[in-house]
This record gives sequence, C-alpha cells and structure tokens, in this order.
Amino acid sequence: MAIKLNESSQGIAFGISAYLMWGCFPLFFALFDGVPAFEILVHRIIWSCVFLTLLVSVLRRWAPVLAALKQPARLGRVLGCAVLIGLNWGVYIYSIETHHVLQASLGYFLTPLVNVALGMLILRERLARLQGIAIALAVAGILVQLVLLGSLPWITLVLALSFGTYGLLRKQVLLDGLSGLFVETLLLLPLALLALGALSQMQLSHFTQDARTPVLLVASGVVTAIPLLAFAGAARRLRLATLGFLMYINPSIQFLIAVFVFKESISAPQLASFALIWLALLLYSWSAWQGMQRAKRRLAAED
Repeated sequence: MAIKLNESSQGIAFGISAYLMWGCFPLFFALFDGVPAFEILVHRIIWSCVFLTLLVSVLRRWAPVLAALKQPARLGRVLGCAVLIGLNWGVYIYSIETHHVLQASLGYFLTPLVNVALGMLILRERLARLQGIAIALAVAGILVQLVLLGSLPWITLVLALSFGTYGLLRKQVLLDGLSGLFVETLLLLPLALLALGALSQMQLSHFTQDARTPVLLVASGVVTAIPLLAFAGAARRLRLATLGFLMYINPSIQFLIAVFVFKESISAPQLASFALIWLALLLYSWSAWQGMQRAKRRLAAED
C-alpha cells in the first residue's frame, strides 16, 4: 500500500510541475517577434530532440530507446502521440501569435472533461452521474459559442481533443517518460529537418534575424521538453481522471495572463461559455473528491 501511495504522490508532484510550467507558456512564446508559428514549431521539435539526446546520453538510458526503435511495428501509439503533440504545439503557438490566449485557455479547461469521456469510452472507467452532467454542461458551453458567435471555437476544440487523446495514448505506451518522449520527438525530427531545410532554401528562416531569436528558438526545445517529461511521469502514475483534475492549474494561469497581461477582451458569449465549463469542472471536482473519499474509506477498512 505504501508503494501505491508513494507512486501517487510522485505522480501528483510531476503533474503540478508540468501544469505550472505550461500555464506560463504564453509569456515565453509572446517573446518571439515576427517568427511564424510553423517555424517555431519546427525549432521546438529539433531542439527538443537535441536536448533529449543529451539527457538520454548523460543518464545512460539508450537501451529502452533502441529496443523500441528496433520494433517499429509496436510504435503505432508512440507515433500517434508524436502527431497529436505536434498538432497541439502548432495550434497553441498560433493562438498566442493571433491573440487568442483566452480561446486556448478554454481548450485546456475543457481537456479534463475530454479525459473523463475518453476514460469512459476507451478505458472503460466508470462514469459517475455528476461526471456525466459535467460533460453535458461542457458540450453546452461549446454550443453557446457556436450559436451566439456563429463560429466554431476550433482552437479550443483542437487543443482539448489533441491533448486529451495524447494523454490517453501516452498512458498506454509502455516506455518510461523520458524514453517515450525521446522516441516521439525522433519520429517528428525528419519532418522538422525537411521543413527547416525548405525554409532556409526559400530564405524564409528567421533564425538569424537578430541576436535574440536564435537563443529563444534553441531555448524553446528545453522549455518544451521539461514539462512534457514531468507530464509523462504523471501520466504513468495516475488515473486519467486524476491527471485531468490537476490540469485546472494550466488554463487558470493562462486565463489570468490573457486578461491581465495581454488585455484580451472577453465577450458575453465567451463569458457564458466559460461559466458553463467552469460549472462543469466544479461538478466534476466534487464528484472526483467524493470518489477519493470513498476510496480512502475502503482502504482504511481493508487495513
């Protein structure tokens, strides 16, 4: 029992660390002046791979990486993780560049409920009554924007679905956090190198536009890899629902940054949408807390 509790505590610490770092990402990516989202994404992949290569070498963790690469037939879920996280990165950077951090934060508010729904549909995790109501309220929140604004909040939906599905697949990957993340970035690396070559060939690269940009682009790899390592560690130790619960930290920070730092305005339909999703999260939190209390009582009775 002590081992299980220790694993859970470690998972929670990893999860909180990852979400705190992700919450501050808008401040970092707002520093890129005039660099397109696609180019930033390319450099994130390349420099993440470089950083992880050094880390794997220092920690002497090549054995699981090489073992995984020698079995390409088993890399399907890892490839899925790679594609999903690449999509998530690109759309997120785009949301910051186009001043849609509020919509991005809404996507990450929605992700925990996507995790709950995926846990029910794919992993056959039991869905409590309040959790079902929470998911229905979240869907209503998206519909409010669709009806009142006349447009689908695609940034919100892409971020929520891509990262929620990434969490599901990452939980099913047998590789440890570091090895799994390294293999993911290795699978994306050839495409990133080709894209970088094309940008350079067409003289569209911003890498040498000034002294600050290359430093930021290289740093983006380290900044990208560290919270993902923490998230991978959390995903392997926690239930999908618990992982989703911790994610409130990330969008809360992003929401505050969008409103008070970037001064983004929030319309009445957006506010109504946020209110419905916040209510959904409150119901889900209450349901999750009740579930944890019941689990504690059962463990106490067994001891």
